[in-house]
Amino acid sequence: MLKIAYLECQTGIAGDMCLGALVDAGVPIEYLNTQLARLGIGAEYHLWANKVHHNGQIATKVHVDLMAIASAVPAASAHRGHSHAAEREHPHAHPEPASIDTATTEKRGHAHKHPHEHSHGHHHHEGEHTHPPANSTKNFQSQHYTHIVAAEPIEDDTEHHHHHYDTPQRNLPQIEKLIQAANLPARATQWSLDIFRQLAISEGAVHGIDPSEVHFHEVGAVDAIVDIVGTCLGLDYLDIAKIYCSPLPTGGGTVRAAHGILPVPVPAVLKLFSSRNVPVYSNKIDRELVTPTGAAIAVALATEFGAPPAMQLQQIGLGAGTIELPIPNILRLWLGTEIASSAATTPTVRPEYLETIEVLSTQIDDLNPQAIGYIFDRLFQAGALDVFTQPIGMKKSRSGILLTVICSIAIAPDCEQIIFKETSTLGIRRDRQTRSILPREIQSVVTKYGTVRVKVARNNLVDDDSIVNVHPEYEDCAAIAQEQKLAWREVHQLALIAWHNLNG
Repeated sequence: MLKIAYLECQTGIAGDMCLGALVDAGVPIEYLNTQLARLGIGAEYHLWANKVHHNGQIATKVHVDLMAIASAVPAASAHRGHSHAAEREHPHAHPEPASIDTATTEKRGHAHKHPHEHSHGHHHHEGEHTHPPANSTKNFQSQHYTHIVAAEPIEDDTEHHHHHYDTPQRNLPQIEKLIQAANLPARATQWSLDIFRQLAISEGAVHGIDPSEVHFHEVGAVDAIVDIVGTCLGLDYLDIAKIYCSPLPTGGGTVRAAHGILPVPVPAVLKLFSSRNVPVYSNKIDRELVTPTGAAIAVALATEFGAPPAMQLQQIGLGAGTIELPIPNILRLWLGTEIASSAATTPTVRPEYLETIEVLSTQIDDLNPQAIGYIFDRLFQAGALDVFTQPIGMKKSRSGILLTVICSIAIAPDCEQIIFKETSTLGIRRDRQTRSILPREIQSVVTKYGTVRVKVARNNLVDDDSIVNVHPEYEDCAAIAQEQKLAWREVHQLALIAWHNLNG
């Protein structure tokens, strides 16, 4: 059976949360470090993970610390066209890459806790944030946008110090070259390329430039490369064949960028949402919950968005964001095997052969039977698809008929008026239905008595258009039968034989 994964994103999705969920589900961080080393950028980052709690639930938090040399720069004078890596600036020791600790961060080699918060820790743009003042954590939001400074409190520009990293700027062709030269597993390579291309397309569309011309810290940032490629390596390691994703929360509020204050979701995320018609909703949390990296992962890899698929659930991986939210800030990765549903084995009708119709019906118990034939003629002249009656028993033990008209939605009002005018009914029921129809064509065959038209119907399935019905036209058979003094069914049979002889 196929192994499938479902991304449950109640508090959004970011690259580090995906990677954390995969590590939590059993992907060894040693494996990730070994594979990622093939990219040739190992000197630029330090990958490690630890266990954290959110609302009492334990999950895995993955960290990608940038190893570039930092220089202190006053926040008030920092150029806002650059990204900044607030969460990564730890010149002191870190845990070994292969360790996952349940202790708090400072117990594993950090000298202090940061008083600030980040929504998801790091992202492409990811993780490149400034430190807000310690007294303004309430308003701090993580920032994820092209060429932007990290998010700061919108209403508080109190001067403070942070570190600026001169991380390499890489455009899409350069990143593609890195990935293609790394000799990674084939699926991980293709998935990684797909995600970066989606991200570059969305950013390019926002700024009105070609994706290959997009130069931005965030897609080229080391942490974004590690998050995206690491996520793809983890999915490949777990042998996931299909990925599904829940609807995504929009988040809310605003973030400060190089281009000014932007609403959440930021433009690149909205562009990614629209590219796949992603179902979105508000969970009333005014934070940036879906980052461009997270959105690109979902859009590029998810087969479908919606409720969990039919699956035999085997394992859950929990990937942590950074801050505390009203609900656990955790991405839940459901892992299991696909269960064949009845829908999966049901033949699929081609959309063009499904149509919506109106069904009109009314009971009549006091109409002269001679009028029924006339009503049929009027309704067919108006364009009804079908008209029929059925004998019924009505109130007071009266015998009556049920008159039913099938028509297109457009002419339903006309058919209603005919019924009201030509019958004694005082009410008509409407029922809108979907009907499946077969494509058909009229062919002609020649018999020894004359030409007969034959209606040929084919299957309407996506993967099957075989002939399912061949029927000589009644009027043609009747005309020949009367003219030649033959039985109607004999002419009908001759026409069928002629058609089969002609079509093998």
